[in-house]
Amino acid sequence: MNKIKDIKKLNNTYYVIRHGQSRANIKKLIMSSPKYAVKNYGLSELGKQQAKDSIKANKDLDKNTIIYSSDFKRARETAEIVRVHIKAKPIILTKALRERYFGKYDRTSDKNYDKVWELDIKDKPLGEIESVYSVADRATKLILDLEKKYKGKKIVLAAHGDIVNILLTCFIKKDPKFHHTLFSLKTAELRKAN
Repeated sequence: MNKIKDIKKLNNTYYVIRHGQSRANIKKLIMSSPKYAVKNYGLSELGKQQAKDSIKANKDLDKNTIIYSSDFKRARETAEIVRVHIKAKPIILTKALRERYFGKYDRTSDKNYDKVWELDIKDKPLGEIESVYSVADRATKLILDLEKKYKGKKIVLAAHGDIVNILLTCFIKKDPKFHHTLFSLKTAELRKAN
């Protein structure tokens, strides 16, 4: 569940960035299994440009910014583009920011996202699909860990559509099941979270 809902003021300033357009996006595929996505399905050329444009437009981040990223190739590549542009220290990879696991819909048409989001709102059982509450739990646990580790830092979290939307929903202390109705970040969109 949301492990940061009772915190009145966070020690750090958090930013989320959704990865740029990926090769899976071009193929209109859901790609949520580490087996396929850690080493494959990186950014398209457009995705690389989207990440460059996004970070160039941001004036808040600098070399002292700390960057955490999903270990999936598309998020890693996005984080690295951000890192190079702001001349920050090497990115830190974490499984806590991995894509939500879509179970039977993994490697199927991205039209199936709508089916999952409909089940989210209705609180229907998802079977092997990772629940929004599981995603919220692992993502906000990471925030708690970062709150213990750092103070007064700007921290970028490079991840995936569902996890960044769920995390943003947790930052505003709303039920994560409404993530897609409250937020829908575009590819490579960078947003301040708190």
